[in-house]
Amino acid sequence: MKFFQRETDSTIRMGAMLIGGVGLGAALMYVLDPERGKRRRALVRDKAVRAAHKATDRIDARSRDLKNRAKGAAAEVKAMTHPDPVSDPVLEERVRAAIGRAVASPGAIDVTAVQGVVILSGPVLASELDELLSTAREVRGVEDVENRLQIYESADDVPALQGARGPRSKAERGVERSWPAEAET
Repeated sequence: MKFFQRETDSTIRMGAMLIGGVGLGAALMYVLDPERGKRRRALVRDKAVRAAHKATDRIDARSRDLKNRAKGAAAEVKAMTHPDPVSDPVLEERVRAAIGRAVASPGAIDVTAVQGVVILSGPVLASELDELLSTAREVRGVEDVENRLQIYESADDVPALQGARGPRSKAERGVERSWPAEAET
């Protein structure tokens, strides 16, 4: 079924070609103008060069991203098939990092690792308990999780749960810290 009859179809085609020709002529006049054409051509060239550079940068960034994702996937597969023993301090830091994204007050939770067994202690909200325990179990290198947490329904009477405290300082964890020498005045 045709929408246009034969004469109407050719009239529309002629009109489209006329408008296209006028547009092409105007574009050529704009670019080939003897007074300002050189500047306009330079602007068009500069924009084309910039677009090409942007496209190249995007392609480079995407290829680096893909390469890094492939390396990460390969490392994950290697870690699953050939698990390396993880030291207790490294395991503690991995668990701290993971639970930092799982609960509102990760600084209130004390993490200790002993030969692959992670011991969690400190206050936690009941609504966050399941997420906390499953997150800790999913950390690579964790053999088991021992729950010594104090569970609270609300954070009203527990200062450690009131507002995110953030990760504990090195001094609180017992890690030695070297201070820079004081400047003489």
